[in-house]
Amino acid sequence: RRGICGSVGSQKGGQDMAKKRANGEGNIRKRKDGRWEGRYTAGYDPATGKRIIKNVLGKTQAEVKEKLALAIDSTKDLDVARSDDYTVATWLAEWYEIYAQPNIRLATAERYKMMMDIYTIPRIGGIKLAKLTAHDLQKLYKDLQENGRVRPTKKGGKGLSSTTVRSLHLMLHSAFDRAVKERLIVRNPTEDCIAPKAQKVEMNILQPEDISAYLKAAYEHGLLPMFFLELVSGLRKGELTALLWSDLDTVNKTISVSKQYVRNPNGELVLSRPKTENLVRLVSIPQEAVDLLTAEHGKHPTNPYMFPSPKTGEMYHPDSIVNLHKKILKSAGLSHLEFYELRHTFATTALQNGVDVKTVSSMLGHYDAGFTLRTYTLSLIHISE
Repeated sequence: RRGICGSVGSQKGGQDMAKKRANGEGNIRKRKDGRWEGRYTAGYDPATGKRIIKNVLGKTQAEVKEKLALAIDSTKDLDVARSDDYTVATWLAEWYEIYAQPNIRLATAERYKMMMDIYTIPRIGGIKLAKLTAHDLQKLYKDLQENGRVRPTKKGGKGLSSTTVRSLHLMLHSAFDRAVKERLIVRNPTEDCIAPKAQKVEMNILQPEDISAYLKAAYEHGLLPMFFLELVSGLRKGELTALLWSDLDTVNKTISVSKQYVRNPNGELVLSRPKTENLVRLVSIPQEAVDLLTAEHGKHPTNPYMFPSPKTGEMYHPDSIVNLHKKILKSAGLSHLEFYELRHTFATTALQNGVDVKTVSSMLGHYDAGFTLRTYTLSLIHISE
């Protein structure tokens, strides 16, 4: 009887094995080393049709049973055949090329590439994407804050700022969010991380008592229309140099910002439409600015550029604008101030004078008013004090 039962059991087992296991089907056995093992079908290789077998291990059968149930459940939302192909490095490279780079500004793309190649991939790039945990990322953030700098600061500091590490965290969140959408991972590991808080750095602005001296020096250099416009609009240097006379609406007193002078991937300066639509905008300007721009255009009425270079008649190079700004500061006897801090001066002054945050955010081309408020709150507090 035992032989007959054994024969029947063997035949039945053979029939079961002949059948294609359903995704998630598993079994448990005790191994020779004393541990328990649960094996399950995680999926099928689309090229060969063969089962993709995975396993879990534990000290007891109950432990493995629990692990097996969790593992089987997790495979329901995964494209297992593709998921196993990616490390953190290969996924970040693919995400950057396909999803990030085509849809962000060049400066942002360059920053992402640097954060991937220098800060992330050398440290965690070899980890399987599906195996990456919040713990791995938390260790990465800690290491970067302690030893992340390529070159120490003048004071010997080796770590990255919390603002830089937070920026990296946000980039990784975006990359792993896409991996979840493509069913490569079940959950975004950044969701369970404690991201460093961004440092609140006080901004330098052109102080109210220095604005007259600055504009007087700009006038003496024949640059008043350009730099007055900068102080009442907060344009980026690439946007300022790219302005055409046709961008000015003298009736409605607006400037149309629809292009910028930026470097392409080959390092060449080119005119480009912004990749994010919030950067394409109409900026309201005061009548005084309209009058100055009209008078400026009268000096070169056939030239299409708002501010043509007196040497070439073409657009200014954005870095030339920065150098002109430095000359103005020097002539006015004012301390060093970065050109982009004129943009901060505009925003801070507008908010201080009662312009609502949403309007200022729109004029600056920010993606949302909350960002504008967070950026300039500290400066406003200091000014009010």
